[in-house]
Amino acid sequence: MKHVKLRDLDVSRIGLGTMGMSFGYTGAGSDDDESIRTIHRALDLGVTFLDTAEVYGPYTNEELVGKALKGRRENVVLATKFGMISHTGRSGLDSSPANIRAAVEGSLRRLDTDYIDLYYQHRVDPGTPIEDVIGVLAELVRAGKIRHIGLSEAGVDNIRRADAVHPITALQSEYSLWTRDPEPAVLPVLRELGIGFVPYSPLGHGFLTGQIRSMDDLDADDWRQTSPRFMGANFARNLAIADEVQRIADDAGATPAQVAIAWLLARGTREGIGIAPIPGTKRVSRVEENVAADALTLTAEQLAGLDALTPPAGDHHNEQQMAMIDR
Repeated sequence: MKHVKLRDLDVSRIGLGTMGMSFGYTGAGSDDDESIRTIHRALDLGVTFLDTAEVYGPYTNEELVGKALKGRRENVVLATKFGMISHTGRSGLDSSPANIRAAVEGSLRRLDTDYIDLYYQHRVDPGTPIEDVIGVLAELVRAGKIRHIGLSEAGVDNIRRADAVHPITALQSEYSLWTRDPEPAVLPVLRELGIGFVPYSPLGHGFLTGQIRSMDDLDADDWRQTSPRFMGANFARNLAIADEVQRIADDAGATPAQVAIAWLLARGTREGIGIAPIPGTKRVSRVEENVAADALTLTAEQLAGLDALTPPAGDHHNEQQMAMIDR
């Protein structure tokens, strides 16, 4: 597995998102043993970068990851997130200093670790100045409880203000052939400041794999049932995107998932940014498929075809979730 630098943090250039093992997606929480086998297989294949958050479950995903890493913690760059759960009684997002201090202690306990390698603010809290947030996180760095600071779905202004207080190691935001919002403004700022980028949902919440052909393929409580891109006429229109990715995958002798990941890796090279996508899965077979994208090099013609894909119909999150994305 090739590696990449998120600022000065060395990680495998393909990580593993663990959310769907416990939360949000069809089959979540149904087979923790398989999820642990998947984490172990990822590590065996050279993945060093795992991603979780306290809100996944809530809490149960961190517990699962902590259990899976027994005896293997030193080989992993472990990332988690705070701020979408309030431990102080506030409603909505909470990145108050008191909440951050409470959240980090809970995550350390559930993950059964003495330190967190990369600690993200999960969403920008409009009620707490970003300077105050980063000030507390800098204290946690000095205390050895966290090693690197990250932001998630932060806009350009807050990225700059945060980095002026303490170096920001990575931004995690949705980015894929399905969601290219970061390209016009965010990617240039990351390149300027030397901040790494961690794209979540690099497979378009599974849509780009071509495996979802009907909403009947998803459980009733799967969060994608509320996603505009998966609903009604948008779903039918967006199938054409999945079909085009499949066509290019056939040409490349790869799977659509591998093509989608390889496009992101190539994008990092073209943009001059350290990019480490974190495709999520709870299955051993899928992690093996995703990791194989590390060896896939797309041709200039294939990359151009992917660059030219028609944008999907509908927002990539529902209205409530979109409201939490910093612009």
